[in-house]
Amino acid sequence: MLTTRELNRATLARQLLLGRADLDAWGAVSHLCGMQAQEPQEPFTGLWSRLRDFAPAGLDGLVTGRRAVRVHLMRRTVHLVTSDDVLAWRSRHADMLRQKVLGVYRADLAGVDLVELAAAGREVLAEGPASAAEVVRALGGRWPSVAPRALGEMVIAALVPVVQTPPRGLWRARGGVRNALLADWLGREPDPPDDGDPVGRELVRRYLAAHGPASSGDLRMWSGLAGLPAAVAAVRGELVSFRDERGRELLDLPDAPRPDGDVPAPVRFLPAFDNAILGYQDRSRIVDDAHKGLSVAGERVVLVDGRVTATWRVAEDVVRVAPLRELTAGERDEVVAEGERLAGFLTGGDRVVVG
Repeated sequence: MLTTRELNRATLARQLLLGRADLDAWGAVSHLCGMQAQEPQEPFTGLWSRLRDFAPAGLDGLVTGRRAVRVHLMRRTVHLVTSDDVLAWRSRHADMLRQKVLGVYRADLAGVDLVELAAAGREVLAEGPASAAEVVRALGGRWPSVAPRALGEMVIAALVPVVQTPPRGLWRARGGVRNALLADWLGREPDPPDDGDPVGRELVRRYLAAHGPASSGDLRMWSGLAGLPAAVAAVRGELVSFRDERGRELLDLPDAPRPDGDVPAPVRFLPAFDNAILGYQDRSRIVDDAHKGLSVAGERVVLVDGRVTATWRVAEDVVRVAPLRELTAGERDEVVAEGERLAGFLTGGDRVVVG
C-alpha cells in the first residue's frame, strides 16, 4: 500500500515539483505529456515552478519554431504539446473530440453530414490561418440553420486537426485565436490510426511516467479517452501495482521514482488548471476534498508541504496569497520567499501579501 503522503511525494517527483529540474522547456513539456493551456500565459508559470533555469524566450522559441503547438487534445481542452506528440496522438483522440462536441451540440448538428462539414472546413483553412468567426462566416451559407457556435466548435475542436498560431501563447502577447491546419503548420498529416493501438500503449507509459502511480480511472480522466482498457491490459505485464488508502489499484512503471513520504516538499505556486491536480480522477493525493474544485474553477494554487494550501493572484504588480488554513510562521516565511521569486518573474518586483 502507498500512503497518501507517499503518493503525494511520488506525484510531486513526476510533476517536477519536488525539486526544479535541469530540463529545457521542450524536455519538460514532453515529459509532462503536454500542459493544459486554455489560458495562454499559464504554462509560463507552470514551467517556471518546475525548471531550474526557465526563461520565457525558450518557450516562445518552441512555439514560433513549430516544435510545440497549442491544440485541442486531452479532454477537448487546449493543451501545449510538442509537435512530435500531437502528430503521434491526434488521430487517437479524434473520436473522443468528435463525441465531446456532439455531446454539447448534437441537436444543433442534426442532419449535418460531418464528412461534408470537415471537407468544407479544410477548404476554408487551406487558404491560411483563420479565426473561428471567419470559419463560421465561410460555412454559414451552406448550413444557414445551424448555430454558428456549433459549426465552429465542430470544425476547429473536432473534425479538422488544427493548431493555434502565434502570437497566441507567446510571453505577454495579446491576440485572438487563429487556427491553421496542423498538416500545413507542421509539414505533414498526423499519424494515421493503428488497429494494434501502439499509440494507446505508449500513452499509458507516458502518462504513468509523468503522473503515476495512478489508476485506470485517473488515466481516463486525464486523457478523456474511454478506449484505453485494452492498452492498459497490453502493458500490464510491464507494470507494478499498489493500493492507495482508499483501496484503489494504482499502476506504475517499475523504475519510476517513488520517494519516501518524509521527503521535504518545497512551496510551489501552480498556474490555473495545472495537470498536477487535473491529471487525476481522485485528487486527494494533492488537494483536500473540500478544495478539489479550485483548479477546475481556474484558481491558481499554492502547494505547502506538497498540498493545496492557498490560492494566489497578481493584482497591481503584487502577488496576493489567500491561505485556506492558518499557516505556521515557518510556512508563511516559505510562501513569502517563493512568492517574492515569482513576483520577480511575473512583474519584475518582489511584493507579496499573504492573508
